[in-house]
Amino acid sequence: MSGETVVGASSNVTGTQTHPSKNVTLALQGGGAHGAFVWGVVDKLLEDGRLAIEAISATSAGAMNAVALASGMVAGGREGARQALESFWAEVSRMDQAFDVFSRWNQWIQALKLPPEYHPYHAMLHFLTHTLPPNLLNPFNHNPLRDLLLRTVDFDELNRSAVAPKLFLNATNIRTGKLKVFETPAISVEAVLASACLPPYFQAVEVDGEHYWDGGYLGNPAIFPLIYRQGANDVIIMQVTAITRNELPASAADVLHRINEISFNSSLMREMRAIAFATRLIDSGELDKTRHRRMFMHWIGNDTLMSELGTATQFHPEWGLLCRLRDEGRKTASDWLDRNFEHVGVRSTVEIDTMFL
Repeated sequence: MSGETVVGASSNVTGTQTHPSKNVTLALQGGGAHGAFVWGVVDKLLEDGRLAIEAISATSAGAMNAVALASGMVAGGREGARQALESFWAEVSRMDQAFDVFSRWNQWIQALKLPPEYHPYHAMLHFLTHTLPPNLLNPFNHNPLRDLLLRTVDFDELNRSAVAPKLFLNATNIRTGKLKVFETPAISVEAVLASACLPPYFQAVEVDGEHYWDGGYLGNPAIFPLIYRQGANDVIIMQVTAITRNELPASAADVLHRINEISFNSSLMREMRAIAFATRLIDSGELDKTRHRRMFMHWIGNDTLMSELGTATQFHPEWGLLCRLRDEGRKTASDWLDRNFEHVGVRSTVEIDTMFL
């Protein structure tokens, strides 16, 4: 570990045994309402208390998890971060209540296992957003997430605090086609919205004269900001977008959804290939170990769960769904800690070749 100040370092005491914190960085994927899975994972890590979070790279819903966590950390440490995440997702759920008129229909659809496009709201939204340009569909450029974020996140305190983890939020620059990484101390609500701007649904977000779309196209999430900074060598990837699906997509919506999954995972796949290649060169002595540091990669995800969830659930943050995802995330994180905590700081716990290559 480096000698820099450890953000959020603490000890966790269980009975008479003390477990010193290990420093890690987090890489948080997006995925709409499915981002509540990451909420659960982070909630469990914070509750456990043995890992100190130095920095976070995040995209889309992951970016929202990141700013909620960091803002809560400033206000009240680990417990403040847990409360802030719960408050954020509760607010997201309240936004969904405007569509309660469809709840009974949705229950029948789920019971009959019909394709997700039979959900009337989803079908209507899909038709409109793939027919009309965003500036006609939403001429006043109203985004309810802006008000929600401003209510739940203190951006001023987040940017000037030495307690919050360092943040790297990823967005896609439309003009250049390159990845833009917004980082503290210059994180704004517009930067978060840019990271989560899906072009069929929202107008491009302007920041400092440039326009941005969702960061998932080029970094979901980007790993390199966590590697280039000096600090913890351990990166924990929290994956939402399913890598593997055993069943072929049957409906038109499922085909588009699978295309987006593959597209949004492609940048992560490429980075992991590069990391695996560099690791082999370091281990073989072809790269100077005094100039190149070996990163330890970890992965927390649940492809089985994500494969079971329908396409439409990403757009319907019902509280019951969010709580299910949170609970599954907590369980997955608990299992991961039981198996892998002792290896953090020692070695990677994910087989990169098997998982990503």
